[in-house]
Amino acid sequence: MSLDIKKIQRAAANYSGNTSVQTGFPSPATHYREPVIDLNKELTSSQDATFYVRVKGDEWKNFNILNQDILVIDRTLKPTYNTLVLVIIGGDFDIKRFAKDSGKIELWGVITYIIHKAV
Repeated sequence: MSLDIKKIQRAAANYSGNTSVQTGFPSPATHYREPVIDLNKELTSSQDATFYVRVKGDEWKNFNILNQDILVIDRTLKPTYNTLVLVIIGGDFDIKRFAKDSGKIELWGVITYIIHKAV
């Protein structure tokens, strides 16, 4: 069992992605361009207290958390009954369902999203 915990970092403000250079006649669909999706905006409510964790192993299959999934963890949220949380037990990270009678655990954060690899 292994979890890699890293801080989410904002992309550089001037990052334009992979854009092509216009050659020839302009495309009639140019004005239909969709805005860029910022996953930090979409998946986090507090960027300074949000972390992502890459899961290694299939120990949490019963929570539908698979090997190489990415968990989005928010440390500002208060857990409610039955939410998935990242806890520290005996110095190791673990994933549990929150219950008021969970015993002596150190809550590290609330799991807000589980990102699965599609391929």
